[in-house]
Amino acid sequence: MQALLGVILPVFVLIGAGYLATWRKLFPDTAVDGLMIFTQQFAIPCLLFQAIWTLDLGENFHPALLISFYSGSVTGFALGLLAGRYLFKRDWEDSVAIGFCCLFANSLLLGLAITERAYGSDALEANYAIIALHSPICYGLGITAMEIARARGTSAKALPATVLKAMFRNALVIGIALGAIFNIFGLGLPGPVVDALDMMVRTALPAALFGMGGVLYRYRPEGDLRIIAFVCGVTLIVHPAITWTLGTAFALNINEFRSAVITAAMAPGINAYVFANMYGRARRVAASSVLLATALSVLTTWVWLSLLP
Repeated sequence: MQALLGVILPVFVLIGAGYLATWRKLFPDTAVDGLMIFTQQFAIPCLLFQAIWTLDLGENFHPALLISFYSGSVTGFALGLLAGRYLFKRDWEDSVAIGFCCLFANSLLLGLAITERAYGSDALEANYAIIALHSPICYGLGITAMEIARARGTSAKALPATVLKAMFRNALVIGIALGAIFNIFGLGLPGPVVDALDMMVRTALPAALFGMGGVLYRYRPEGDLRIIAFVCGVTLIVHPAITWTLGTAFALNINEFRSAVITAAMAPGINAYVFANMYGRARRVAASSVLLATALSVLTTWVWLSLLP
């Protein structure tokens, strides 16, 4: 009970405050859009830049950690893709969007926030190692699969350029890439710029969680409820179960194990809907999956936290 009250509820109360403010017209749609642009295009890329810039790359990028987490992610994508096509009889493009919902966990807004509240800011190194590869791997896989499904005359030679172009339009990927460059080459910034960066970073997660509540208000539980239930099951149960099993087999240290399992247990992120909307495919399923899985994760995250050492 203490984990639920002290760790999980504050995060979801902040999301709920954004939801309530938007519902009661205290925070208009234009403000929600502006806040999400600020957080997604500026504040969170700054947070990721700072985190990767100051991260000990050799110490934290353990293959066992990444395999434990991303094996579950990729398995989720494959399950969503194949279930969408063969179980729910959707076309391949819809099925890719459904697979992406099962792939893209909310590693940043929920994963970081809950891990920090549960175990402190010193326990986040493994989270940042996972997040550093999250957008590149997930968008790389999702865009590649969607472009193959949509091929219709597109040459195979053009596919890598299409994928890279789409990825490097993403501000999160740019922030991660710049942080890695500064880290690898030992680059620095003037003191006032570092102080300004710190100020920006401190706004990132609280503002993004409040804005996420406003975005979720726009979603309505629509679409095929069987597919939505399937996505919730894969993201909230199957992915963390795979990560737990592999993390135990690889004997991850306690901080890595906690970070990997908690991140794997998160609901699909807003980017699942962004991806579906970008291609105009399975948008109602994606929106409803994000909304319902986020609500259910209040309880499922409590269960996973109670099971963790």
